[in-house]
Amino acid sequence: MYIEQIKLTNYRNYDALALNFSPKINVFIGENAQGKTNVMESIYVLAMAKSHRTTNDKELIRWDSDYGKIEGAVQKRHGVLPIELTIAKKGKKGKINHIEQSRLSHYIGQMNVVMFAPEDLNVVKGSPQIRRRFIDMEIGQISPVYLHDLLTFQKVLKQRNHFLKMNQGKSMANDVMYEVYNEQYIHAATQIIRKRFQFMDLLQEWAEPIHAGISQGKETLVIKYRTVAGIEKEHSSSEIENTLHQKLIEAREREFDRGVTLVGPHRDDLQFLVNGYDVQTYGSQGQQRTTALSLKLAEIELIKQETNETPILLLDDVLSELDDYRQSHLLNTIQGEVQTFVTTTSVDGIHHETMEQAQLFHVKQGAIEKS
Repeated sequence: MYIEQIKLTNYRNYDALALNFSPKINVFIGENAQGKTNVMESIYVLAMAKSHRTTNDKELIRWDSDYGKIEGAVQKRHGVLPIELTIAKKGKKGKINHIEQSRLSHYIGQMNVVMFAPEDLNVVKGSPQIRRRFIDMEIGQISPVYLHDLLTFQKVLKQRNHFLKMNQGKSMANDVMYEVYNEQYIHAATQIIRKRFQFMDLLQEWAEPIHAGISQGKETLVIKYRTVAGIEKEHSSSEIENTLHQKLIEAREREFDRGVTLVGPHRDDLQFLVNGYDVQTYGSQGQQRTTALSLKLAEIELIKQETNETPILLLDDVLSELDDYRQSHLLNTIQGEVQTFVTTTSVDGIHHETMEQAQLFHVKQGAIEKS
């Protein structure tokens, strides 16, 4: 899979922009704040219907406009697929082959991307919220059903939290309503937990040998999905439901005191172990970067396995964050295989034959020239 062309209308600092891309390496060169990352972001937004840089969609629309639009032509195994995303102040609409989709969950997954930016190092060393977002975004690309389940869970969680908030501090809340909310919540949470365990097994299968290769066989990476309820991947759906029910009963008093749900997938986390040690707490910066790189390369292989299409790789100002060895390993892996987009202030420090095949785009004050 690769994107042949992109058109931007009223997107960030671009009022109108049309670019054709190489199916191999595309490099955007320019100083900071010139607009190169905006192009990279637009490709990600076209694929995922959300930005990796902001949760406020209004920021994506050019300041003096009512809407922004991204159009792309995606070459897949069975031909070219036009896709389009319109971002307005009242919401987003996606089109596949010029047909508007009733839900964004039907739209996402038509173009698969793997983003690697400096902030992705926070998947390893950052907050649990960043890791949960990582899981949800990646499963959503390969499983539209998961996106639907996730939206259902978030809706039920919001309703349950509202009930707890309205009854905060009341020890004798309406038991019937409490059980109704619990039943809905437990069912929705179970779907999410099961899918996350399945995904982490697949990710582990790919990430472990990749990490061993980067570390020259010196390190073994193990990825664990850790639930606050103490659920294990071997548990059946009924066992997960029973465990969640028991944990909610145990947490009932604390939940009514605080007015918020304390047990469930919205509070779960990932743990990365290198040679048995938690790399977030005990790992060196080099080990943390190797773990992050292993995850991204594993994502490429996992998406390829699940969709029969090679995803597009977006490297946003990340090559300068990697030492020569990790940089070379990354470029060797993608060579000739994966359409790749790179943003950088200079290519001078990147010594690899892959870059000799690159299509270069020079970005200055929102103007882009191809060379």
